[in-house]
Order: sequence, then structure tokens, then C-alpha cells
Amino acid sequence: MIKVLLVDDHELIRSGVEALLNAFEDISVVAVCDCGEKALQRIEIDLPDVVLMDVNMPGMGGFEACRRILQRFPMVKIVGLSVHNGGAIPQQLLKLGVEGFVSKASPVSEMVGAIRAVMAGKRYLCQDVASNLVFESIEGGEASPFSQLSQREAEVAQMILKGKGIQEIAEALTLSDKTVNTYRYRLYAKLKIKNDVELTRLAVKHHYSEPI
Repeated sequence: MIKVLLVDDHELIRSGVEALLNAFEDISVVAVCDCGEKALQRIEIDLPDVVLMDVNMPGMGGFEACRRILQRFPMVKIVGLSVHNGGAIPQQLLKLGVEGFVSKASPVSEMVGAIRAVMAGKRYLCQDVASNLVFESIEGGEASPFSQLSQREAEVAQMILKGKGIQEIAEALTLSDKTVNTYRYRLYAKLKIKNDVELTRLAVKHHYSEPI
């Protein structure tokens, strides 16, 4: 039996995915959470094999939650979830060490396939994401400018896009205000923008921000 921890801040999605996964004989959803902080607590209690992690959540967010899970619980496999099926988000999660990625638009069979694959020690991308990454890599295609961000810069960018202030970001990521500001201006320089408004516009253009 594969024990799964589901992490998503939308109750309807949690309830629906939990019911669908529990219908499979080899999968059991042992716990559900609405944020990364609670997920870290539940892992110690429920000892899941696989974590299904939404990327866009309140608090520390999906990127930081994945980072901490991989550091503290290296045997736990992670499958990222997002409404987006291309761009920088899947690439950055894979670079972080996440074993799988599934678009929320994918059929349940792909989510189950991802869970089984990562449990078997394989990496998994749903069909839409894999196809998009291939096409985005073709010479002449427009690459997302967000792909050049470091993991920390990406995490800071995601939290700015959710309307978080410097102090909130610092607390969530366990960093100093000064360090967060440093990452902020580094990502501004890489993206060739000057402020948060321009960041938001660029994120919308390249499908880097998710609806809340």
C-alpha cells in the first residue's frame, strides 16, 4: 500500500483528489493538509511514502515546503501539482529534487501513474508537461525568463506575487529581511524589471503565477 499525503489549500480539490485516490486498492491517502507548515508536521506523524504538493499555497509556499521535506525526509517522494503545464515552475521543481510533476488538468490516471512511478524510483512528468518542456527547449522557442532564477530567487518571486511583504517572506523562509531584499533585487536584475508591478505583469505573460 502506497501512503500518500495530499497538500492543497483548496478544500474542494483536497476532497475530490482524496476520494479519487482512495478508490485505488494500492493507494491510501493517510492525511490531507492546506499548507506546507502542516505538511511537515503530518509527515512525522503519518510517515507517508509520497507527498502530493500544490505549488501555490499560503505560508511558506510549495517551493519552500518541498525544499524542507527533501532535506528532513529524504526517503519521502514528492509529486508537484500546479494549474500550469509548462514554463519555469515544473523546471524549477525538478531542479529542486522533486521526483514528479502533474498538471491539475491531468486525468486521475496520470496522477496515479506519477505516484506509482516515483515509488518505483523513477521520475514522472504528465504528458502535457513533458510535451511542453520539449517544445520550449526547441531552438527559436521563447524560453521563460523565470527559468534563469535560482531556487531562492524563485521562492521569493512566488511569495511577492502572492502579495507577501518582505518581513512575511523572511519569516516564512527563515531568512533576514536584508537577505530577502538581496534576492529580490537579484531577481529584478535577471528579469530586467524595476518593481513588483512589472514582476506581476511578466509573471502573467509567462504563466508563472497561479490564480488564488
